[in-house]
Amino acid sequence: MLKKLLFLTYLVFAAATLKAYDGQKIATKIQKVIVFLNGAQITRTATVNVSAGTSTLIFENLSPGIDVQSIQVHAEGEFTILSVKQELNFLNEQAKQKQVEDLQAEKKVIRDKIILQNNLLAVYQEEEAMLVKNQVVSGQNANLDILKLKQALDFQTERLTELKKKQQAINDAIAMLRLELQKYDRQIADINKGSSTATSNILVTVSSKTVLQSSFTLSYVVHNAGWYPTYDIRAKDVNSPVSISYKANVSQQSGEDWKNIKLTLSTGNPTVSGSKPELNPYYLNFGMLYSNQSYKITQVSGRLIAKDDGQPITGASVTVKGTSIGTQTNANGEYSLQVPSGNPILVFRYIGYEAQERVVSSSVINIVLNPATSLLNEVIVTGYGTSGSSDKIMIRGASSVQGIAAGVQINTVPVSVNQSENQTNVEFNIDNPYSVPSDGKQYTVEINKLDLSASYEYAVAPKLSTDVFLTAKLIDWNKYNFLSGEANLFFEGTFIGKSLLNTDATADTLNISLGADKNIVVTRTSLKDLTEKQSIGSNKKETRNWQIEVKNRKNQPVNLLVEDQVPVSQNSSIDVETQEISGGKLDPTTGKILWNVKLSPQADKKIQLKYQVKYPKNQSVIVQ
Repeated sequence: MLKKLLFLTYLVFAAATLKAYDGQKIATKIQKVIVFLNGAQITRTATVNVSAGTSTLIFENLSPGIDVQSIQVHAEGEFTILSVKQELNFLNEQAKQKQVEDLQAEKKVIRDKIILQNNLLAVYQEEEAMLVKNQVVSGQNANLDILKLKQALDFQTERLTELKKKQQAINDAIAMLRLELQKYDRQIADINKGSSTATSNILVTVSSKTVLQSSFTLSYVVHNAGWYPTYDIRAKDVNSPVSISYKANVSQQSGEDWKNIKLTLSTGNPTVSGSKPELNPYYLNFGMLYSNQSYKITQVSGRLIAKDDGQPITGASVTVKGTSIGTQTNANGEYSLQVPSGNPILVFRYIGYEAQERVVSSSVINIVLNPATSLLNEVIVTGYGTSGSSDKIMIRGASSVQGIAAGVQINTVPVSVNQSENQTNVEFNIDNPYSVPSDGKQYTVEINKLDLSASYEYAVAPKLSTDVFLTAKLIDWNKYNFLSGEANLFFEGTFIGKSLLNTDATADTLNISLGADKNIVVTRTSLKDLTEKQSIGSNKKETRNWQIEVKNRKNQPVNLLVEDQVPVSQNSSIDVETQEISGGKLDPTTGKILWNVKLSPQADKKIQLKYQVKYPKNQSVIVQ
């Protein structure tokens, strides 16, 4: 009911504020679309017969979500553009209204079938009740005919059994019809989510001394569009190159379909933090409680629900703020997204609903989106014109027009899109024409497919996790213009999960995580018989002894980087003595220790890590 009231308000508002314009209606065709990470620039063309005198050209059936400041009109010919205006037209219903009407008609057919089945069920129930009533045996004084009684009972049993079967069949049919009805309800709700019956017109007022024909080019920016990258990364084995399929997921809900258009993807180099768990320095001080390091959140999942009807939202965008990382919700409103570390912010958007932002503090984030209640207003762009002979005319918002004078050609700066300072303006021009309907669904465009030489390395930090991660190192990756995004991982012909391709690096080598390899087993155990705590004089001494064991179950040799650490003192009264690191390389500043372990097939190796902490007896130090 609320949606209907808002819609009627829109119609009243439109009828009261929109003036009727007498002018020549012009149909335009989309020639090119430049899709940004957020938003898109649409270029339309049309051939127009310009009348002598002052006339208004109405370029109709455009997107209702035009950024009015981005409108550009470019034309050729000796005439003057007096003004450019954009208006919303609430009276032109879009094609989805016809879809809803068709679905409603099919719902009525199903409802009629349900009514017919219910009526038939009532008839069978009445017959059953009549049979049950007539089960009374004749009185005591009546002669009892056993044969007739048996025949009557047999008839009743047979007929009641048949009636029960028919009733069950009808109930099953009604249940199936109701399920079908629910599917139509969900489809209609999905179409109506964030719906607007408005279209947009651009009105261009021109003045010409003579009748002429001119080619007009219109360009403008819409915000309900965008793309994000995903990758398929395949590695046959650690001796083969890495195959990377670089894909763009394009979606838009601008209100106009892009049919067989030249598509350009514009993007940059956003700042993204890495998602691989890192060891932080382990500092000791008096009274300091050691909090065991845990995994950083690298994957978030959840569900999006609409507050107005409680239905899941399909096709909503979920992005990491300030990056190119994103995904969309599925038919159940569910999403799953790889995220960088460093408390990233997720942005949830769907047309017709208020966007929400959430800091990633949990691996599960469910969202309820509120409907947007702001009314769409008519916006007028003040245009400027020229007189005299001019071969080219370009009109944009007043703020972008400079040096306008009689007899001077009008030139404007290109439409700009808001981007972060770390982004570049790399463009991918897609050769083949593409079609992207205005339905909010993802359409995949392949940007590139590459086979790159790589070196492979296994790494593990058993203090955080005993999972062994395989990393591929790519050289000179910058020339391929990769963006940060989710990657589907395939190793040795098997899908092994998802990872995050992190391009926030200035080095020439890019590290790509290929997931965990269960064929390399690592354990980290405390040798309790060698761990001791003793008091000597005014000091206490605590010794920790760890054993790290690695075993290669693969049929090929591997190189494994093992990371661990010893504590670092921040107080002169606390002394840390490293007693055994089994040949590892120690960084005294951070306490991090690295071992480069080479393992033959089916081989294993043990590493010992032992350190002692000495501190005053009257103080408390938590030693892990």
